[in-house]
Amino acid sequence: MQNDAVLKAHGIKPSLTRMMIFDYLNAAKHHPNVEEIYQALQPKIPTLSKTTVYNTLHLFTEKRVARAVMLKDQENRYDLASHPHAHFQCTKCGKVEDVFRLPDIHLDQALPKHSVHDVSVLISGVCAECQKDEPLI
Repeated sequence: MQNDAVLKAHGIKPSLTRMMIFDYLNAAKHHPNVEEIYQALQPKIPTLSKTTVYNTLHLFTEKRVARAVMLKDQENRYDLASHPHAHFQCTKCGKVEDVFRLPDIHLDQALPKHSVHDVSVLISGVCAECQKDEPLI
């Protein structure tokens, strides 16, 4: 599905800026933050502001096109909301990556009086790359 069709399907009016932010999120597997998205797209969209990036990401999360991944340092990173999955954050280098898909959980049955919008699993530790630099204990 084309990016404009995905946005329209979620009730978002496609604009050049929104489509470029969507494309960036789709291509960036490192879970970028607002600053990274702004720095990457500002040369292509000279009128872009951090506020526009923030507001677009807020709209995307509100309409469930993307999700905000809250990290241990209270920083939000962004990820397309393709399916529920867990994230791993390296405590040494800060890298964030998708690690596994979450099983279908019937939250409507487990929490019948609640309206659940998201489930977040964040696993932290030292990634394989950083472990190469650490002596074995």
